[in-house]
Amino acid sequence: MDVTTIHTLAASAGSDDPIDALRAIHRLHRELDRVEAIAVRRARTAGASWQLIALALEVTKQAVHKKYGRA
Repeated sequence: MDVTTIHTLAASAGSDDPIDALRAIHRLHRELDRVEAIAVRRARTAGASWQLIALALEVTKQAVHKKYGRA
């Protein structure tokens, strides 16, 4: 994970220019999705259950399994 990229995008999301802010939010969302997928893979590799991952993400077990179960 590139923390600098995430911090830069988060700061840009507060831009006075709404179009620049939207672009930054969109890119930030994509980056966070990527980082989340990596964390889920790492958790599964370490033996975490889908239920435990779902609790951490505050979603249902079915939702997290549907999103990441095939990856």
